[in-house]
Amino acid sequence: MPEKLKVLHAASEVVPFIATGGMGQVTGALSGALAEHDKSLDVRVVAPFYAKFRNKYQTQTKFLGSAEVNLAWRVQSCGVYELSHDDVTYYFVDNEYYFGREDAYGYADDGERFAFFCKAVFAVIEVSGFVPDVIHAHDWQTALIPIYLKTEFVEKYSNIKTVFTIHNIEYQGQMPDFIMGDVFGMSDDDSDIIWYNDCINLMKGAIVCADKVTTVSPSYADEIQVAGGYGLEPIIREHSHKLSGIINGIDTKVYNPATDSLLGQHTYTADNLSGKASSKAKLQGFFDLEQAPNKMLICVVSRLVSHKGIDLITYMFDDMMKLGVQFLLLGTGEHAYELFFEEKALQNPGDVAVSIAFNPEIAGMIYAGADVLLMPSRSEPCGLAQMIASRYGTVPIVRRTGGLADTIRDCRHGDGNGFVFDDYTVKALMDTIKAALDLYTNRPDDWKNLIKATMNVDFSWNLSALKYGDLYRELAK
Repeated sequence: MPEKLKVLHAASEVVPFIATGGMGQVTGALSGALAEHDKSLDVRVVAPFYAKFRNKYQTQTKFLGSAEVNLAWRVQSCGVYELSHDDVTYYFVDNEYYFGREDAYGYADDGERFAFFCKAVFAVIEVSGFVPDVIHAHDWQTALIPIYLKTEFVEKYSNIKTVFTIHNIEYQGQMPDFIMGDVFGMSDDDSDIIWYNDCINLMKGAIVCADKVTTVSPSYADEIQVAGGYGLEPIIREHSHKLSGIINGIDTKVYNPATDSLLGQHTYTADNLSGKASSKAKLQGFFDLEQAPNKMLICVVSRLVSHKGIDLITYMFDDMMKLGVQFLLLGTGEHAYELFFEEKALQNPGDVAVSIAFNPEIAGMIYAGADVLLMPSRSEPCGLAQMIASRYGTVPIVRRTGGLADTIRDCRHGDGNGFVFDDYTVKALMDTIKAALDLYTNRPDDWKNLIKATMNVDFSWNLSALKYGDLYRELAK
């Protein structure tokens, strides 16, 4: 039997252990899908052992050993723990100083913390004995891995290939110049790799050093080469020969309205939508909204930042409510947006509800009970919310950008699974909401057929996982 190709995912977060956003969901679901559907691969994951989940899982782990990690003049201890979960082996990097904190991110020394993690990945290889053929690194927090493989470890691990995935190019790991030698331990001879636009830029270095670069949708791969690269467009165009866009998926076992335990007795399928109607009533009751089964309930589940299209929603909010709809928002973000929506909830009791929080369970209730998901993003690398909402029969209204363009087809132009608009304007968004409301109100049978079409789209990882498997095999050759 041929030896399996060994792949090690390196990520700063991974479901089911910790996820602050889409990247953690992607790394967890992708590794699981690869293990399930591509038996030619031995897929493993390495992540920091954060205090946030360490106490819950430590009794299930096996301590493999420890090693010293050199970070410039610093010498830090690295404990290595192993855990098997759903046919995937996870390695956790333990260091109380860097990861024994309340949150995963948001600290002044994040550059140092994740430089340590990247160096510690090589310690994990030594301690575990698992020498990968391919390391798949995710976002700026792991960008130093392909950089170190082309510099400090170029001789020791010359056979390891790297894939670097850009989940969101807006966050590039930009830092002051002193950190290159004082923290990263890199010499001036290597400064050209990570120096860009008068600062250290780790994502730039990873794009230069990685053997393959991917991003999370084909449209986003095109956009970041032209005008959506936040200054990295020239670098991406220079290395476009190794760039590809592979659309994300979702874990359709977790997101399944037929079996979702969060729905209790209100589970449903595309062929029997009675549970969705009762989920809507439950949702309205939970948020003290008027029990109005025939009012279209529009939801937003998002970070409250302008590039998510939140500014468009604020500009047209009062006009939207005059249409006789209900509105429900879950999310956190810029304080001005939080205050705006909280004020609108006070002004519109029974029709508007707002929860300024990040709560996956409440998000699940909203996806199941709402009629429409609003996602008018200015930019969107891939987006998961539109896929999850679709799975639960909540019809997406999205702007044609990035992964939204690749996953949602406008039902007004033939077979579709949502509503799509092009111009980033209040008028375009309002016209699309009115079109959805017209279908919902005046053509209920067509609306029900749209729900079924939406639910029946395959957003699983199956096809995308196979594409990643092919990419790994291409590198291994």
